[in-house]
Amino acid sequence: MRGLRRWWDDTAGGLPATFWYLWSGLLINRAGAFAMLFLSLYLTAARGASASLAGLVVGAYGAGGAAGTLLGGVLADRWGRRSTLLAAHLGAAGLMVGLAFSRHLAVIAVLAALVGMVHSMPSPAFVAAIVDVVPEARRSRAFNLQFWAFNLGMAVASLLAGVLAEASFLALFLVDAAATLAAAVVIALKVPETLTRRPAVTPRAVAGRRPGLHTALTDRTFLAFVGLTFLLAVLTMQTSTIMPLAMRADGLRPSAYGLVVALGGALIVVGQLFVPRLIEPYRKSIVLAVSTGLMALGFGALTLADGLPLYLGAAVVWTIGQMLAAPPNAQINADLAPPELRARYQSVFYLTFPAASFVAPALGGLSLQHLGEGHWLVVGALGLVAAAGHLLAGPPRERRVAALRAAAERAETVSAGR
Repeated sequence: MRGLRRWWDDTAGGLPATFWYLWSGLLINRAGAFAMLFLSLYLTAARGASASLAGLVVGAYGAGGAAGTLLGGVLADRWGRRSTLLAAHLGAAGLMVGLAFSRHLAVIAVLAALVGMVHSMPSPAFVAAIVDVVPEARRSRAFNLQFWAFNLGMAVASLLAGVLAEASFLALFLVDAAATLAAAVVIALKVPETLTRRPAVTPRAVAGRRPGLHTALTDRTFLAFVGLTFLLAVLTMQTSTIMPLAMRADGLRPSAYGLVVALGGALIVVGQLFVPRLIEPYRKSIVLAVSTGLMALGFGALTLADGLPLYLGAAVVWTIGQMLAAPPNAQINADLAPPELRARYQSVFYLTFPAASFVAPALGGLSLQHLGEGHWLVVGALGLVAAAGHLLAGPPRERRVAALRAAAERAETVSAGR
């Protein structure tokens, strides 16, 4: 019993109530965000769209998501985290209802782009609010729990989406809207505004310009980290873009692909809560190098895979890498962001994922077609490059974080003395 209590304290202890309300809102948000998973099927089966037109509409959703990520970061730093979260959730609920009753494909395409925008807006605000309220010493476990909630919610969403889509597409959109509204109610009732105005502490002054989104886009240390995260995202996207094609080429059925994906999700749900205690003694750059190396090993091993057992074994390896990478990746991103620009930095960081979702299938398809199983050697090499990059970039990042902390402490002292 004592060991269980100690494990719980190491995993989730000492986190403020506001964090848990944010966590609950995120879990509800993800568990209910299932309608767009079936957007292409809805368009072709219920609205008579061609596959190419359905692809364009889904692409509009993705383009809206990229814009929404940046907009959410700017608004969260200007309006506040709570206001941005409420606006995004209420907007998403309303747009989803509109999408449920729309019949014209042009209207559906516009609504899909707007839904993509409001679906992406909360991400920078959620993370910035977590950083605002969680003490630095406990952020690693907070980010670990955030990653766990995200994956648990997505697992629930996938199950619910299949059931609802078979019953009624209308119900699919309306239940999604209701879940989004429920998350908004939790935020409205339980989450206070966490943004506090602080003296500006930026990595370097830009002559004649106030700190803003351009600060993140010209911050070399931060952009180096974003680039390494992009490589990690490209690796992660292999599971949903190129791996199904490789498994089909190996004569495996779609159910085999579903089993590999389900195994990864189950490992995260069961094992993610044990990660903070495991990685706590080590520097973040070391953890990221090891985790990215494991992902490189897992995907590289698919060069030899020709049956389901090898795919399952490789999935275990790369999933462990993903699990180890999640907390330090999020914490480094938070550490590098000046307090007054937290959400803007988050928005630039989150752009790596839509970028990877484009690059991974576009270049990966060509690579698989021309290199065959050699594609996985290329993917593994990318992972090793990212691992080496984290080892090289780790010390400069740590010096930068130390300088930001010192500058923030000086600014707080000056502010308190006025």
